[in-house]
Amino acid sequence: MKDLTFETLIAVFEEIFGRGLFWGMVAAAVLVTVAYLYVLVRDRSVSWRKFLLAQLSMPFGAVAAVVFVQQMTHSHLRDLGGPVDLIVFLGVAVMGAVGAAILVYTVQSLFFRTTVD
Repeated sequence: MKDLTFETLIAVFEEIFGRGLFWGMVAAAVLVTVAYLYVLVRDRSVSWRKFLLAQLSMPFGAVAAVVFVQQMTHSHLRDLGGPVDLIVFLGVAVMGAVGAAILVYTVQSLFFRTTVD
């Protein structure tokens, strides 16, 4: 593999997660992103109470993302071998944390509307 292209990354992710699961995760990410943008436009401001609760969910999202990737790749923390592995590990954790925060904020805003914040 001489060049790292977008198509190569998609092929690698399809190989790791399976075609159905990978595209299902992509569809879920797009759906949550569109819902989040809808909530931001609809409310015209950020609810700081909901934002705080969303931030409190971030550690759980980080751990869930790391455990999910480890299960899919059949690996463990003891398999981390070098700096690149650690960077990928931390990247997965950060993406899981941010994803959980966005999901929690969006779900709160869509299903648990409050009149006073």
